Amino acid sequence: MGMAGGGIGAFIGAVHRMAAALDGEIELVCGAFSSDPQKSKASGEALYLPSGRVYGNYEEMILAEKQLPEGERMDFLSIVTPNHVHFGPAKMALENGFPVVCDKPLCFDMKEALELEKLVEKTGLLFALTHNYTGYPMVKQARVMVQRGDFGEIRKVVVEYPQGWLATKLEDTDQKQASWRTDPTRSGIAGAMGDIGTHAENLAEYITGLRITELCADLSTFVDGRLLDDDGNILLRFDNGAKGILHASQISAGEENDLNIRVYGEKGGLQWRQMEPNSLIIKWLDQPMQVLRTGVGDLHPAAQAHTRIPAGHPEGYLEAFANIYRNFAHCLRARLQGKAPDPLYQDFPTVSDGVRGMQFIQKVVESSKSNQKWVAF
Repeated sequence: MGMAGGGIGAFIGAVHRMAAALDGEIELVCGAFSSDPQKSKASGEALYLPSGRVYGNYEEMILAEKQLPEGERMDFLSIVTPNHVHFGPAKMALENGFPVVCDKPLCFDMKEALELEKLVEKTGLLFALTHNYTGYPMVKQARVMVQRGDFGEIRKVVVEYPQGWLATKLEDTDQKQASWRTDPTRSGIAGAMGDIGTHAENLAEYITGLRITELCADLSTFVDGRLLDDDGNILLRFDNGAKGILHASQISAGEENDLNIRVYGEKGGLQWRQMEPNSLIIKWLDQPMQVLRTGVGDLHPAAQAHTRIPAGHPEGYLEAFANIYRNFAHCLRARLQGKAPDPLYQDFPTVSDGVRGMQFIQKVVESSKSNQKWVAF
């Protein structure tokens, strides 16, 4: 693996490195860790990489790695930069034959998203987007149960992602994460909705297998002087006639990362929370409530394949993230060996999921600004 971004002081770069390394199947071999060549060099030294594999920018890295022999050069590029620097390295990597793992959202705007999607289709290269919450075993169990019809036709979806870390104008303190996430020149047209609302949208579509067809959005910026939304409430309509509610907020004081979802069908429903990820609550019309637990009982192979350790040992954010990297690695290795990958490991978000996320951001902002509230998605 090569890495673009993620240098000293970066949060998400370290998360990606830990997730990629967790199963011992991916090795970080090179990187352009910062737009500042000196910072990139210092970051490479801190990661014990040879100086010849630490580059001043991603362009230099991609071209240099391409010249190395197969088996020595990087096999794929991981992109962990702010949103406005996703497109450039992703495009150049694909054009030079390198598969890509990219942090979400896919890129800065819809034009870039569609261009990347076309490029992935043209090259046939693997592309994974790290909507990491889809990596949890019980999320995969929930998806299987909905899609095999355990709950009957889905009628209602409620998905929420409340945080409280931006309840004050933290960006004025030069806090790095707050600074770029609230800056429209780096984050794009949305704040909370682009940052965490896309996770809620992706989780709803992933578990239900349904697609949002229309939405009605109300975005707010509660902190004075902030340039992007920090709270939003959205009504959803799905392609099977189901209705939904999506709430994402970064000013919900005291909240941590409480991504949660409830899905209701004709015969029952489910509930899952990221802060209690090993439990999946199942509710029925005519039976007592059940609690399914990671690693316990007769779970579907899709859940079992993404569980590493015995029941009762918490598997969380990093393990879910690692499942995306491991699945990507399995598929890439199979391709390199001329084999068909196991379908269980083909389960990771793709560039098309990224396009859906960018479309979601665009339509949410459009709806919130419009007096004609319902907007086709």
